[in-house]
Amino acid sequence: MSYLLRVQLPDRPGSLGSLAVALGSVGADILSLDVIERGDGYAVDDLVVDVAQGSLPDTLITAAENLTGVRVDSIRPYTGVLDTHRELELIDRVAAASDDRMQVLVDGAPRVLRVGWSTVVATNAQGPFRLVGSPGAPETHAADLPWFPLTAPAALDADAEWVPQVWRDMDTKIAAAPLGSTGTVLMLGRPGGPEFRPSEIARLGYLAGIVATVLN
Repeated sequence: MSYLLRVQLPDRPGSLGSLAVALGSVGADILSLDVIERGDGYAVDDLVVDVAQGSLPDTLITAAENLTGVRVDSIRPYTGVLDTHRELELIDRVAAASDDRMQVLVDGAPRVLRVGWSTVVATNAQGPFRLVGSPGAPETHAADLPWFPLTAPAALDADAEWVPQVWRDMDTKIAAAPLGSTGTVLMLGRPGGPEFRPSEIARLGYLAGIVATVLN
C-alpha cells in the first residue's frame, strides 16, 4: 500500500537521507519525491512511500517525527500513477482530445496537483454553475462566488460564508485559477488538507494558463 506524506524538514545536507533511513526502519520504501517549497532553513517535500499491506500510517508519522526538526503535515493513501512530468502529460492529453477537453482537464488535475477533486466553474445572471467536475467532486455546489471573476491563482478562504457547509465539515482546502479569458475558473478541493503552499498555487497558475491557451 502506498501513502503520500507531506513532510517539513530542515533544509540541510543529510536531512532527507536521515528521513529515508527512519522510514526504512519501519518498512517503508520511498517511491517518489517532489520538493514543494523551500524557505529559510526548511523544505517541504511530498513523498510517496510504499509499505506492507496492513501497516499503520501512524508508524510512518512516528518514525519521521522522531527526527529533530521534522514534522508531518499530512498523510493520506496514494493511488495515483508515479511519473515525473505530470503537468506536461496532462496538457498533452487536453490538446489531443477531440472534445470534452475541460473534462479531460478536471479528470487529470487531481493526480497532477495532488488534490481530492477539481471542477471548472463559471457564472451567469443566475449565479455560479459547474461546467464539469472530476470523479469525487462534491454534489453540493457553492451558491455564490463573491471572489469571481478571479484574475490570478489563489488559495481561497475555506471558512468563508460562500463555502458549502459540507465542504467545511470535511476541512476542505480550496484553490482556484482563471482559465485565461474564457470566463471560467479551475477550482481544486483538498478534503482534510493540507493547506495549499505558494509553490502549489504557482503551479496551478502555470497549468491553468497553458491549458487556457490550448482551449482557445
